[in-house]
Amino acid sequence: MVKNIGKMDKIVRIAAALVVGILVITGVFQGVVAVILGLLALVFLGTSAIGTCPLYLPFGISTIKKPKK
Repeated sequence: MVKNIGKMDKIVRIAAALVVGILVITGVFQGVVAVILGLLALVFLGTSAIGTCPLYLPFGISTIKKPKK
């Protein structure tokens, strides 16, 4: 797969996943909201790990910085 997630994008996704995870574990989010946000956090972690966001692909979006010439 084509890598389209840059370093800052990965950091933001991981941070958001950690915050959501902590809020779910501490009971701030409960029920259906906790499940939905928990799944979204897992998606963020997964896309960060592989470096590709499937939603970026059809739009040709890439947050990877292009090397200067």
